[in-house]
Amino acid sequence: MINYIWFTMVLLGIAIGIFTGNGELISKAIIDSASSTTDLMLGLMGVMCFWCGTMKVAEKSGLTDKLANLLKPFLRILFKGAARDDKALGAIVMNLTANMFGLSNAATPFGIKAMEEMDKLNDKKEMATNDMALFLVINAACIQLVPSTVISIRAAEGSSNPGIIIIPATIATGVAALVGVICCKILQRYF
Repeated sequence: MINYIWFTMVLLGIAIGIFTGNGELISKAIIDSASSTTDLMLGLMGVMCFWCGTMKVAEKSGLTDKLANLLKPFLRILFKGAARDDKALGAIVMNLTANMFGLSNAATPFGIKAMEEMDKLNDKKEMATNDMALFLVINAACIQLVPSTVISIRAAEGSSNPGIIIIPATIATGVAALVGVICCKILQRYF
């Protein structure tokens, strides 16, 4: 449905522009926006390659493993069922670690693996477990220690200080994750 709405808006905009004698401005705007989009995407690719490479170096150097070891005791308390399975807990830790560094594209395979491993522990296959629901909430509101995607966008757009958002992003995502965990734990008692 949304595709029809967008198509209608674009078509009406072009038709009105042509009828008002602004057809040349419309074609110039289309070309300029395509050019600026290409510039943004190329800038993002470079910065994302940098951050993905940094994450690989952190992984190879053992930094992510150290962070994972710091997280495991807390996650064993939060995830009662998944704490019994090292594969599930390992996938959860790797997903959250990648998300903390703002690398959601690298975190996705770990998230899928974590859900698959938790589903193996699930007695009722047609219904998500409390651990699965909690994982989705924590994953959606994951604490961002280094919001690399947002920093990349800010850098690609020429920000004078793209990293200034690190502290506000960490606070906002930390509060969101805490509220999400509290709500999940309260709702687990009733559902």
